[in-house]
Amino acid sequence: MSVVGFDIGNENCVIAVVRQRGIDVLLNYESKRETPAVVCFSEKQRLLGSAGAASAMMHIKSTVSQIKRLIGRKFADPDVDKELKMLPLETSEGPDGGILIHLKYLGEIHVFTPVQIMSMLFAHLKAMTETDLEMPISDCVIGIPSYFTDLQRRGYLDAAKIAGLKPLRLIHDCTATALSYGMYKTDFSGTGPVYVAFIDVGHCDTQVSIASFEFGKMKILSQAFDRSLGGRDFDEVLFSHFAAKFKEEYHIDVYSNTKACFRLRAACEKLKKVLSANLEAPLNIECLMDEKDVKGFISREEFEKLASGLLERVSIPCLRALTDANMTVEKISSVELVGSGSRIPAISTLLISLFKREPSRQLNASECVARGCALQCAMLSPVYRVREYEVQDVISFSIGLSSDEGPVAVRSNGVLFPRGQQFPSVKVIAFQRSNLFHLEAFYVNPDELPPGTSPKISCVTIGPLHGSHGSKSRVKVRVSVDLHGILNIESATLIKDGTDDLVMEGNNNSNSDAMDIDPIPYPVANGFEDITNKKLESPCSSDGGIRKDKGNRRVDVPVNENIYGGMTKAEITEAREKELQLAQQDRIIEQTKEKKNSLESYVYDMRSKLFHTYRSFASEQERDDISRSLQETEEWLYEDGVDETEHAYSSKLEDLKKLVDPIENRFIDEKERVQAKGDLLKCISKHRTSADSLPPQDKELIINECNKAEQWLKEKIQQQESSPKNTDPIVWSSEIKSKTEELNFINKCPFLMVFRTCQHILGSKASPPPEDKDMPDSSNDP
Repeated sequence: MSVVGFDIGNENCVIAVVRQRGIDVLLNYESKRETPAVVCFSEKQRLLGSAGAASAMMHIKSTVSQIKRLIGRKFADPDVDKELKMLPLETSEGPDGGILIHLKYLGEIHVFTPVQIMSMLFAHLKAMTETDLEMPISDCVIGIPSYFTDLQRRGYLDAAKIAGLKPLRLIHDCTATALSYGMYKTDFSGTGPVYVAFIDVGHCDTQVSIASFEFGKMKILSQAFDRSLGGRDFDEVLFSHFAAKFKEEYHIDVYSNTKACFRLRAACEKLKKVLSANLEAPLNIECLMDEKDVKGFISREEFEKLASGLLERVSIPCLRALTDANMTVEKISSVELVGSGSRIPAISTLLISLFKREPSRQLNASECVARGCALQCAMLSPVYRVREYEVQDVISFSIGLSSDEGPVAVRSNGVLFPRGQQFPSVKVIAFQRSNLFHLEAFYVNPDELPPGTSPKISCVTIGPLHGSHGSKSRVKVRVSVDLHGILNIESATLIKDGTDDLVMEGNNNSNSDAMDIDPIPYPVANGFEDITNKKLESPCSSDGGIRKDKGNRRVDVPVNENIYGGMTKAEITEAREKELQLAQQDRIIEQTKEKKNSLESYVYDMRSKLFHTYRSFASEQERDDISRSLQETEEWLYEDGVDETEHAYSSKLEDLKKLVDPIENRFIDEKERVQAKGDLLKCISKHRTSADSLPPQDKELIINECNKAEQWLKEKIQQQESSPKNTDPIVWSSEIKSKTEELNFINKCPFLMVFRTCQHILGSKASPPPEDKDMPDSSNDP
């Protein structure tokens, strides 16, 4: 069993696994360390990862990329509209306000959600990992952006579940990077914490975290982000520049042609990489559209002027992270710059002026998140023993709770779990209720959220309260932010008869709900607050959900949670079944391709061998028949057999083998016959030599058998040499091998020969004694 870390980027994915000697990044089927995050639907099968990226131009309207930007988003979100305009896909709004993607597959239009597309990508990464490790996997840790909302986190968990994975944790990208940085550092002194800024400029976003490190532990102090500032935005600056330039010079509108847009964006991405190492670079594209070749030229200085607005935005999340951490740049010991978009020289220059130091690049910019995820998975899994290292992460957005009677007030601003609080975290809230009631979870401060994000999280129904008899009873509700950063209403308990140790507090004149809140601390193990190993009071017992304690009766109360925009268990099951069906169809198509390739290869291979290697072993009639069949099969392959079933290709291959196998057997047997002949002659010579040490009677028998075998071989070989090669052999190599085995057996058991001779003389029909039993006494001999 192994543990795995997945970094699902907007453009590429990286897989890291833990081995006994450390953490390795896996190579994909093309021996590359990064796998494109692409799902392509062809006419009959899905093409995932590198295969999907290679086929994107041929199936441009059925290729889904950058799916990470659509998970847990609403169709009406203005930012989503911008995202969808960059993807040449047919989309619509779902019943819950989510995004539906329409793709043509198997001659029909199929509708998928972003979660389903993501699950396909997860399943592909899982299959690659299992192929490399040669064992099944399920436990994993997945990297996510720190700005992901509750719904987006649940979407990742649902996608992983559909793919058959079991995420032990969703970890923030910068937290994973900080873990891979701090775990192996041994130079942290005991004088105090060391503060490090981690800046991740990815393909579509920029994330900044300030972390403190001490020996054996790390703590995230603050997180900031710009969800719409990444490497692709710099590509888009070049794209817009050259699209306008080509319209003026070549009179072509690139925006009107989907394939032209695709090719120009790809060329601009390559151009940006060239400008990272050179002061100027050309751009040339053959037949971009309207059969026109285009060319352009740009310098790094001109590019930086065009992207000046984007470069100014890089400093905003950096300053916000410093402010939230109550930190000045002088206290920062190191600035670690990672991410696929971090290689632009202007970004490094800007960070030098901001932090007054050169950004460090000691971490692998593309692999550090995946390595941190794999390391975290090893720490959480019982499979590996990892030295104790404490990891403390913080909640990204403030979360509040309200009930039917008003907000659940913990503090004056109505926040239950404030932004920047460590998680996992659990709180127990006490309510006075006489009947069923509702709780609403939401993000308290919309300004903290990415633009266009709904503040609503979930609605929970608690009850009915059996046994309250219309009078108000105390109900304890257990609320947590778990290891994934997801809010859960874990349980509710009705407390009856007697007094409880909690004292109700609350202002009767306030609109807030009267309640008590108990924060529950947890011991830290392996770098996390372990909420599973802590013995807590259980709302139910083994005797039917009622437990007595200090004169109180505690009754389990039903909790029904409705996640806004989330998937139900039935929908997840249905999506899982559909994924299995699609995977089965992919396997069928792959097996059919293999059979077709085998048939095609066999045709070309046999045609060559028939007139060279096998020429002397086939008669003229056989060569003509086989040659005609090969020609007919080849014509069928490129005409009627272009798109056939696996059975059709198998049948054609079997028909050809029926014709070719007799000739191939003659060829093979000739070589094996020479070897078998030599082995028999060696055997005869060896037994004649060894017979000298036997009693006279046994020696005579062995010599006679050797003479008979030699005579038989001589006669058969003479007959074979006089026979043409294009007919079946007079003696097969298998017959000679049998003769050798028989002679070896007689030499080991000469008494059997004596027994057979006596049988022949007396005409006895008795069977020879079993080999594993002793010979009978002389008194019982015939």
